[in-house]
Amino acid sequence: MRIIKSKKVIALILGTVVAAVLSVGAYAYFTSTGNGSGSATVGTSTTWSVTTLSATGGPLTPGGPTESITYKVKNNSSGYQNLANVAISVANADASAWTSVAGCSKSDFSIDGAAAGATYNDTAQAANVAPGATATGSITLQMVDSGSNQDGCKNATVPLYLSAS
Repeated sequence: MRIIKSKKVIALILGTVVAAVLSVGAYAYFTSTGNGSGSATVGTSTTWSVTTLSATGGPLTPGGPTESITYKVKNNSSGYQNLANVAISVANADASAWTSVAGCSKSDFSIDGAAAGATYNDTAQAANVAPGATATGSITLQMVDSGSNQDGCKNATVPLYLSAS
């Protein structure tokens, strides 16, 4: 029986020593410093997609009814882009000057009440546009009464050029 008692004492002492060593080891540490670097790539803006829907109203005549044209500006970017302005003018698809057969020109038309022939700047849709989202706007086109012969505009298809920025 004495051997059992001494084995118990030895086990108790051994357990105490192991616990003491482990507790001291748990608090031991080294200090150091370090540096590192990294990088990320930032994308760039993408072009807006600008489209128009069919004109409604009209037909246009000097000083007569207007046509309403709805346009859409889509953000093709993977991030937000700021739409500040949509400049709309009577011009060809490449922004060059438009003149119809026999002398009809941009000066025979007004966009949203702007001076005849002038570019209209629509800021109503100005916003930070979410990726893939579309801003929708609308303008009116009117043929002005110039006080002179405007026969050159009869049956003309009036082109609009829209530039989003």
